[in-house]
Amino acid sequence: MRQISLTGIKPTGDLHIGNFFGAMRPALQLAESYEARYFIADYHALNSVKDAAELRTHIRAVAAGWLAAGLDPDKVIFYRQSAVPETFELSTLLMAFTAKGLMNRAHAYKASVQANLDKQDDPDSGVNMGLFTYPVLMAADILLFDTDIVPVGKDQVQHVEMAQDIAQAINFNYKAELLRVPQAQMRENFAVIPGLDGRKMSKSYGNTIPLFVPEKQLRKTIMRIVTNSQAVDEVKDPEGCQVFALYTLFATPAEQDSLAARYRAGGMGWGEAKEALFQAVNRELSPLRQRYEAILADPAGLDAILARGALKARAIAGATIGRLRAAIGMD
Repeated sequence: MRQISLTGIKPTGDLHIGNFFGAMRPALQLAESYEARYFIADYHALNSVKDAAELRTHIRAVAAGWLAAGLDPDKVIFYRQSAVPETFELSTLLMAFTAKGLMNRAHAYKASVQANLDKQDDPDSGVNMGLFTYPVLMAADILLFDTDIVPVGKDQVQHVEMAQDIAQAINFNYKAELLRVPQAQMRENFAVIPGLDGRKMSKSYGNTIPLFVPEKQLRKTIMRIVTNSQAVDEVKDPEGCQVFALYTLFATPAEQDSLAARYRAGGMGWGEAKEALFQAVNRELSPLRQRYEAILADPAGLDAILARGALKARAIAGATIGRLRAAIGMD
């Protein structure tokens, strides 16, 4: 039997090229060798998104984006976190085995406290319990489904480690392997995708290239990439150039060699290089954009896909909760 992988997707903004290469594509490839499960973490998003219409839009947009990118709901389990109430029952149960000190050490909470201290504000100003107990809810997401591996970046390993600690505490207390102890699968070798300003592409920097914007907006965004002041006739180095780095993600090897030669020969301006990048990006993203727009145009169909996924997820979640209820004396 194949091991189980779990990927959480927080619906808090537009998907961009960095998401696609850094998280979406590697996560979708897990379905080739794991029994893969993917969920829209809408309750996690509630910590920062308080507008109902905005949250609803983000949920559908992110779900449509993953489906357009190749997620097959007939081969994997794809669901909304909020549609699986067993998650929240397990989260409450886990609270009884989670030390407050463990939550105090959570990176997101510590960062919020430090930001407040830097402003000479109350340490817990603006910190809600959703943020403080975020790792427990995430542990419930993971442990509910007998997850073997969770693909994460370096900054998210702590969440899996906390899930391990909580699962082990419960297993030790009841002298039984009630919860499977998950492992983090580090994404160590993926490239950092440069944004418009050369820094890592990130919504927090406002330097992203969205995946599904219309063609004209895509071109306009790419033309905003920051470059140096070299003149058209100057020789340019493709190494260390974010325009060329992005080009390598979408162009064929022959196209990459050709553009690199143009850089080194001189006689090509940055506008022409960006135009070549736009053509390569648009060629690859156009089919995804068309699928995305078609999926979003049928919100009832999209909701039905997520509802079917939730039914599959609840069948597994119910078994886990039943096992735990019997062990803890609540059956």
